[in-house]
Amino acid sequence: MTYLELFNTKTVKETLDLLSEYWIENRQLEFFNARTVGEAISRLDQYSTKAKIIAGGVDLLRLMRRQIIDPKILVNIEIIPQLAHITEDAEGLKIGALSRISDLETSPIIREKYSLLAEAAYSVSSPQIRNMATIGGNLCQEVNCWYYRMSPVTGRTFFCYRKGGDNCFAVNGDNRYHAIIDIAACHAVCQSDMAPALIALGATANIASPDGERTIPVEALYQPLGNILKPNELITEIKVPAPGPETSQKYLKFRLRKTIDPAISSVAAAITLKAGRIEQASIVLGGVAPIPYRSIKAQDTLKGQILTESIAGIAAEAAVSNAAPLSMNNHKLSITKALVKRAILGQNS
Repeated sequence: MTYLELFNTKTVKETLDLLSEYWIENRQLEFFNARTVGEAISRLDQYSTKAKIIAGGVDLLRLMRRQIIDPKILVNIEIIPQLAHITEDAEGLKIGALSRISDLETSPIIREKYSLLAEAAYSVSSPQIRNMATIGGNLCQEVNCWYYRMSPVTGRTFFCYRKGGDNCFAVNGDNRYHAIIDIAACHAVCQSDMAPALIALGATANIASPDGERTIPVEALYQPLGNILKPNELITEIKVPAPGPETSQKYLKFRLRKTIDPAISSVAAAITLKAGRIEQASIVLGGVAPIPYRSIKAQDTLKGQILTESIAGIAAEAAVSNAAPLSMNNHKLSITKALVKRAILGQNS
């Protein structure tokens, strides 16, 4: 089996069958079907950084094909039944980590009460990808920086800061899609579409580990070089509190093509009104920072104000007031401001 054969599989079952066959024939890549969360955690703990979780496998297989990562074992969590669900109770929405992005896009519960999530799900790549990708995978996907993803098989690769090097090659290179806000040593941006939407709605994530399970805000899942998960941890469930009755929700995303392309900029907005004034505002940007970026300045600008086009424009300016574009991505400023203003007003792009 070659990486190309692995990448060209059409379904999850075909992928898993091919991986199982590869393991049996070559004994170079172990493949483990976890039937419970406990089994998955145990195997992840045993192999540590040599193990990778596979479910939809959309991004993982691409990284393997390009030899950016070379795991010794793949822990398949696809068949763990309790990780695939979308339910609602008195506390709010509960989403299993194995729920497909397409399930979020079409769920009647989500479309009716959590429309921000449905809009974000619809914006993810193509229908084919949405039918395979899981919400857990979307939250944990690697950055799309071409310096990081340049394959060694091409004969030219970059030992960048994210790989343990000393330099971020985007600083003096092609940085059209890199960060303009809250820039760290690595200028790659968080590519998750679901993260800004979940953060805007105040979602939390349940994380399983050998020490048990803990719950953290989705916002706390991220740090400048990726997520905070240890090699022996995995997300099991996302919980989203029910929005207030007068909460408007909007997710907008700008990209060059309507499918496949990641966001040049995106914004998730949840605006709660009370007596005609903005009681709560949650503005989270995607595609412009190393992490999903909550704009405190934009939120503070909106709070207590009557919702008008003027105040939305002021908040949009505030959202990018601390931006520091690189040589080739100044265009992200105007795009982000336009998206923020439209999202606050509930307009489509």
